[in-house]
Amino acid sequence: MLPTWKGKTIIDVTNAYGVSPEELGGEPSSRVVAQAFTGGRLVKGFNHLGAAVLGQDPAVQGGRRVVFLASDDDSAEAEIGALAQNHGFSPIKLGGLSDGGLLVQARENIWGQLIFKDSVKFD
Repeated sequence: MLPTWKGKTIIDVTNAYGVSPEELGGEPSSRVVAQAFTGGRLVKGFNHLGAAVLGQDPAVQGGRRVVFLASDDDSAEAEIGALAQNHGFSPIKLGGLSDGGLLVQARENIWGQLIFKDSVKFD
């Protein structure tokens, strides 16, 4: 266990499917996760695709598989975007956790609009 999360970047790959908004205090699940890592810089990402898809080659028919990212910390999002690019993915920034993050998370028994969207970006 780290003595502090200050300055560390955390990637939230979770989905809170089946968890009611009331259980999360009305907050997006990533905000609740961020509270567990006080001082950390949280990026929601890599959670919209299943492990089997993420494990495939991100190069697809001349394009690159998309990973969606959301964060309230622009520098953390840029850091994880660079990590995604270095691994062959095409990162798409969705904005902050309260807006873009909701597109890639489950709320109660409803999946976000971008969950399971296996998209490819062509340069």
